[in-house]
Amino acid sequence: MPIIESVPNFSEGRRPEVIAALVEAIQAPGVLLLDHSSDADHNRTVITVAGEPNAVLEGVFRAVAVAAQKINLFEHRGEHPRIGATDVAPLVPIEGITLEECVGLAHRLGRRIGEELRLPVYLYAAAATRPERKRLPDIRRGEFEGLLETIHLPERTPDYGPAEVGPAGAVVVGARPFLVAYNIYLQTPDVEIARNIAKAIRESSGGLPAVQAKGFLVEGQAQVSMNLLDAEVTPLHVVFTEVQRLAEAQGVAIDRSELIGLAPERVIRAAAAHFLKLGGADNVHTVEGAMRR
Repeated sequence: MPIIESVPNFSEGRRPEVIAALVEAIQAPGVLLLDHSSDADHNRTVITVAGEPNAVLEGVFRAVAVAAQKINLFEHRGEHPRIGATDVAPLVPIEGITLEECVGLAHRLGRRIGEELRLPVYLYAAAATRPERKRLPDIRRGEFEGLLETIHLPERTPDYGPAEVGPAGAVVVGARPFLVAYNIYLQTPDVEIARNIAKAIRESSGGLPAVQAKGFLVEGQAQVSMNLLDAEVTPLHVVFTEVQRLAEAQGVAIDRSELIGLAPERVIRAAAAHFLKLGGADNVHTVEGAMRR
């Protein structure tokens, strides 16, 4: 049976009742809830689910509908950039299905959201219909407030749904490989240090390949927030080490780091093998064996 994952991000991280409604809605029959996390400063919730494609599409659609009913972006404020109540809904191939097939599923989901919920939908990543829409930050540029002013322009015409913006904003739907959402907190409230580090490490500024990064202030601490688009190209330990080097150059230490959602086990094993300085061809298997005991 083919299995896909979806990791929709919702622009709500402060109202427990709304978060609970989203988590309940996404659990359509056949959908396995893997993880959910919320952050009040970002004012954002990330939910991770997996299952057979039709079940996952149904669950995500139901959650998008709930978000459109309960989240008003005219009133929403938070650290994280956003363009919609359901800001982004990626589909990820896990087993028995290709990325190309997930592109077709993204079109199905986007079309249904546009037709039934009357929300503008943009397709991104592997599902992008235009080169300039491959990168999520490019679609999100200007955020919800900017979209209010530009959606009538030809370059902002949605892929599905009306060229109109209401309180729920727009939805970005796509198909992509697995990414790792990873944050590092610094022992300083100086957010400019986090922003400078983020600029230095992100690929678009000439930094590490397959890395997106921004700096935020979260609960009084500077945070370097990252998406590792391909942890095989730039592994977790490489990112950590580079952020640590750049922070120490400015006299700041790392406080802690966190994963948002899930990460492939091989990514964690590789990081553990690196930091434990395990040598030899079997180093990853040694870590794996220790984890299973």
